[in-house]
Amino acid sequence: MKIISANLNGIRAAAKKGFFDWMKRQKADVICIQETKAQEDQLTDRIFHPKGYHVYFHDAVKKGYSGTAIYTRHEPDKVILGLGWDHCDTEGRFIQADFGDLSVASLYLPSGSSSEERHANKLNFMSRFSEVLKDMRKQKREFIICGDFNTVHKEIDIRNWKSNQKNSGCTPEDHAWLDEVFGPIGFVDAFRVVNQKPDQYTWWSNRGQAWANNVGWRIDYQFITPGLKDKVVKTSIYKNKRFSDHAPLILEYDFEIGKDS
Repeated sequence: MKIISANLNGIRAAAKKGFFDWMKRQKADVICIQETKAQEDQLTDRIFHPKGYHVYFHDAVKKGYSGTAIYTRHEPDKVILGLGWDHCDTEGRFIQADFGDLSVASLYLPSGSSSEERHANKLNFMSRFSEVLKDMRKQKREFIICGDFNTVHKEIDIRNWKSNQKNSGCTPEDHAWLDEVFGPIGFVDAFRVVNQKPDQYTWWSNRGQAWANNVGWRIDYQFITPGLKDKVVKTSIYKNKRFSDHAPLILEYDFEIGKDS
């Protein structure tokens, strides 16, 4: 089973850069997208509906903003849009597809980088999402939560750790939240199960020469329930071609999702 998470920073812009041609070649079972920045009625072109894939969108009310999507080669038993609170649902930040005893979700956690108020809103979202994760752990099913979490966990996950401690995404509060998620709450950072190397980043600022110098942040994850930890086979971050300021995160699992649709 191959699962891809990709923040596209605009699905239409990424399409023009060849994302969907690349996606089809991957033959992934599920592709979780964040920041579609489009309404579903703006995505009628068949490039956004490739043959052999079921596609589901959760748009933000505000046009050209946020939004998540799931592409899958398997028809889900159920698709869930949103988490039941305004900040999440009106901004299209969560979509989940259920396949038997497995749920795969795409989450776009808010950025707090633009102001102190936005950082406070982000922390509030994280606190509420912690309760969602706790509820997931009580269910008798496996979860893979893919997404842009806009949050660095440890020093190994960012090039400039010390100088970013006051910047949203790399504050002590950010690190502590992931400590809780990967600690008491009990989710697992799938990438780090099989890759403990430094300099493994998924996002680079458009300022300066961040991409060229690999001055990056690892803020895209696949959170998995413990039952999948031993199923992680390999991981990669695709950087041969750029579709956005994020790179697709690819995980492969020794797990059968079901027959192709």
